Amino acid sequence: MNPEEIKKLEAYLKKKFDLQALQVRARPKKDDSAEVYIGDEFIGVIYRDDEDDDLSWNFQMAILEFDLEDEG
Repeated sequence: MNPEEIKKLEAYLKKKFDLQALQVRARPKKDDSAEVYIGDEFIGVIYRDDEDDDLSWNFQMAILEFDLEDEG
């Protein structure tokens, strides 16, 4: 992903989740995805999908059981 695309995705996610601490960062040696952080905490990956002439992005976030226990 290029810097302009990352900037647009970051702005979209900040607005969608109402979360200014969210950041989208380029991945080293990868151009088909970017990492998503809240502050310094890694929360997931956005994958670019441009197959079949339909451009989209898929956000993948794993939630571990111990993450839920921390919240309860």
